[in-house]
Amino acid sequence: MWVIGIESSCDETGVALVEAGASGLPRLAAHALHSQIAMHQAYGGVVPELASRDHIRRVLPLAQTVLDEAGRRLAEIDVVAYTRGPGLAGALLVGAGVACALGAALGRPVLGVHHLEGHLLSPFLSADPPEFPFVALLVSGGHTQLMRVEGVGHYEILGETIDDAAGEAFDKSAKLMGLPYPGGPWLAKLAQQGDAAAFKLPRPLLHSGDLDFSFAGLKTAVLTQAKRLGGELEARKADLAASTQAAIVEVLLKKSLAALEATGLRRLVVAGGVGANQALRDQLNAACARRGVRVHYPELHLCTDNGAMIAMAAAMRLQSGIESANVDYAFDVKPRWPLDSLAGAGARD
Repeated sequence: MWVIGIESSCDETGVALVEAGASGLPRLAAHALHSQIAMHQAYGGVVPELASRDHIRRVLPLAQTVLDEAGRRLAEIDVVAYTRGPGLAGALLVGAGVACALGAALGRPVLGVHHLEGHLLSPFLSADPPEFPFVALLVSGGHTQLMRVEGVGHYEILGETIDDAAGEAFDKSAKLMGLPYPGGPWLAKLAQQGDAAAFKLPRPLLHSGDLDFSFAGLKTAVLTQAKRLGGELEARKADLAASTQAAIVEVLLKKSLAALEATGLRRLVVAGGVGANQALRDQLNAACARRGVRVHYPELHLCTDNGAMIAMAAAMRLQSGIESANVDYAFDVKPRWPLDSLAGAGARD
């Protein structure tokens, strides 16, 4: 079974092709990605209308690139998958419309995929895929969640952010320091030159006794410190970046360890764009090694939004039997779509 996946939830257009059998993990045959970072940099953030228009321009050429790379013809596709949500409504509609039109033209079924489930299952594309069950730390630009994962479609939310997500804390703090868009990677790079102990920044909810997150207060503390530095900010920017990253990483680390202890599980999966942060990986690897816990990540080039994770999630849902693709070709999108609302998922108490 050949599944093509289309991702268009925000500012990356991704298309990928995976091959799935009756058993075993699906195999990634080819993928292609176009990032809109350069286009949005002039505005300091994503402009939804521009994002949607660029998806329209990119998606079909990327699909052809993927087919050529995999050595497959369009007629060989068995299922067309697309990101149904969450994300920017206009951007999601581009991918959904193209996917359903393609399915109708080929007479093939289509399947709308949850964007976060794509991230969650993306480590199964790596050279060291995890095994169920595990604790998952999902950290992306707009989401920070800890969950217990028993299998495909069976997710229990253990904790989540009550305001800003970790990715937002990185990006907004970077913007306060005058770093370019997208700020997170720039802040992480600058932090390598700074002293992580230079500034005492808060670790929100670190000792709350639950597994929830809050990063809005940290952002406010960074703003206060930047104003306090005034003209000295430029000279101390690396120290402030390092201190900010240290605060975010410590919260993610300790909450993840607490989730492992609470569930008794010995396997941790980290997914989402912030999962590419090297400081986070280094500290998680060291802490989990001391506790005999296995940690799994997506390949670095699959941490950000991409079509491979959408095709993979669709293939795994079809393999598991909890989903069937439809041939109706009517579609909608879900800009807001809680992950635990998926069929088969466990709701949080």
